[in-house]
Amino acid sequence: MQDFQQLIEWISDEESLTIWSGALFSFPLTIESLDWYIDDTNIAGSSDAFVYKVVEEESGKSVGHISIGGISWKNRSARISRVFLAEEVRGKGYCRNVILAVLKVGFEQLGLHRIGLGLYNDNIAALNCYEKSGLKVEGISRDILFNKGKWWSMIEMSILEDEWKEMNM
Repeated sequence: MQDFQQLIEWISDEESLTIWSGALFSFPLTIESLDWYIDDTNIAGSSDAFVYKVVEEESGKSVGHISIGGISWKNRSARISRVFLAEEVRGKGYCRNVILAVLKVGFEQLGLHRIGLGLYNDNIAALNCYEKSGLKVEGISRDILFNKGKWWSMIEMSILEDEWKEMNM
């Protein structure tokens, strides 16, 4: 519950919510909607999503959130989604560390073959982070979301198991 309240405080406006979750949640974010979001998650072999909080190593303080969702156990694939870092830690290398940690879980613990993600085209900081973490741009889904009178496009990225292994030899 405390983590939920922190996330609600961080995501305090509709645009932040849309960047974080696309159309999954309605504004304002609520404890009830977050309860639904984590229902049946984090069960190896059966859940279609794993949800994690990002914790600052030195202080133990929660500084973000990330999930792996849309898991297909048959196809050994998933998507990183709902990446959020608190303002206070942005630009300090946390993004790359968090992405690498989730990729490690996905490939080494969950046995995935492919991990993808999508980000809105104006999120250049996230694009740079994901590229530095080994993900490759696959394409762009143009004008996928209409938000406040403006169309947003989605950059699709992924990394494969062999690419992960090569990075970590």
